[in-house]
Amino acid sequence: MVDYETYCKVLHLNEQGLKTTQIAQMLSIDKRTVRKWLIEKRYRQRICATRESVLDPYKAQIIEWLEKYPYSGVQILQRLREIGYTGGITTLRMYIAKVRPRKEKAFLTLSFEPGECAQVDWGQFGTVTVGSTQRRLSFFVMVLCYSRKMYLEFTVSETMEHFLNCHKNAFEYFGAVPKAIMVDNLKSAVLRHALGEKPVFNQRYLDCAQHYGFTIRACNVRKGNEKGRVENAVGYIKKNFLAGLDIKDFSLVNPEAKVWLENIANKRIHGTTQKVPNDLFVTEKPYMHPLLAMPYDTSATRSVRATNRFRVAFDGNTYSVPSCYASLRLSLKAFTDRICIYHENNLIAKHNRCYDRNVDIEDPDHPKELLKERRSAREQRLHSDFLKLSSKADFYYQELTKRRMNARHHIRKIIALSEIYGEEKVSRAIDDAITYQAFSCEYIANILEQRERSVPQTGALHLTRRQDLLDLDIAEPNLSIYDSNNDQDEQNNQNDEGETNEHK
Repeated sequence: MVDYETYCKVLHLNEQGLKTTQIAQMLSIDKRTVRKWLIEKRYRQRICATRESVLDPYKAQIIEWLEKYPYSGVQILQRLREIGYTGGITTLRMYIAKVRPRKEKAFLTLSFEPGECAQVDWGQFGTVTVGSTQRRLSFFVMVLCYSRKMYLEFTVSETMEHFLNCHKNAFEYFGAVPKAIMVDNLKSAVLRHALGEKPVFNQRYLDCAQHYGFTIRACNVRKGNEKGRVENAVGYIKKNFLAGLDIKDFSLVNPEAKVWLENIANKRIHGTTQKVPNDLFVTEKPYMHPLLAMPYDTSATRSVRATNRFRVAFDGNTYSVPSCYASLRLSLKAFTDRICIYHENNLIAKHNRCYDRNVDIEDPDHPKELLKERRSAREQRLHSDFLKLSSKADFYYQELTKRRMNARHHIRKIIALSEIYGEEKVSRAIDDAITYQAFSCEYIANILEQRERSVPQTGALHLTRRQDLLDLDIAEPNLSIYDSNNDQDEQNNQNDEGETNEHK
């Protein structure tokens, strides 16, 4: 069955000379349907024949019962059986769902005096990339009930320190504190709220309220409509600010939100009050509590134990402490922007808070003490190994220290020589070096090398058995040359003595 518009298009395309198959392809309908409507002289709407139902005689009675009491389908079926109904419950339920009168709940419109109350709530909007991980993107909203002035802040966590810090930032944004704050039954504010009983508030939230001077109002159980102003604000933020927003970097979200608050949210004409929130806030602010000079400490404190690698684990990451506090019980204070670690009320470490996952944050100064102790231990062990080489090793070390800027380097070399040549040979070399006053690893190495060098021994003289070679004629030596040399030396001495006397 085609509608009247499609019927007109079929006729128009046929007048333009298109064939049946072409018209069917252009309108995405079957060619037999096109052929059928080309034969028809005018458009005729299909008349669906209505089929009688076994429920028809009882429909008036069903409506009458439903108007008196919200009966279920089973209850009405039982009553219909008593008056002769033979059908099934499926048909009955379909009819009841169609005709049952809907009763909408009625709500009172709450009114507030200037500065009397503010409403707070959390909202969520997908996830955001932080480092190499994905974190849930949450946003905190506070709305002043009289002026509808709004505060908005985005976070990647809804823990207590973020909840309290958002309150502090909201008060600083308004420049004042409302007399009361209305909250839903979230655990950061309400620990327990049984139906018909007074709520049990979170002690940290009570301390914050006492510090700033506001009272806490908890909505009744399953009565989120009582804080409708902030509920509407959450929806408005999602539709106006977050719709179509491409969040590439979490650090840019809050600056953009602040610009949006100043230029759009708090400058618009509110749909209910028909006034600008900033204009009404001028009237409301004098009725609010003044902002205190000392803000509330919003950190969350917990007890942690440092590992043997002087690390503490928090929120999926590890943070270093000085190595001397390894394996000790410590106190960690978590702020939204930093982590402070204490030992017996003394601050021992401070780090910027990381919202990535599986990251190790280390202060370069924390392992220095451990490295210093290890270096000292290595030097002590090195000195002990050197003293074992000889009874005179201590004296040799003292002399090395006097003569060398880096005696430790020479000791290490001499110990290495003992592993090559053996301790006994090195001990003897040290004794010889003390005798020669040679204080250096190079001297020890030379002594060891000289002693290790092999000198060929002189062998026996072997004479030949040939007789002709044994009969040698050796001429007598001429000793007269020594006499002539002696005479010449005596004359030279006399000449030298004469010259000496003349000078005198």
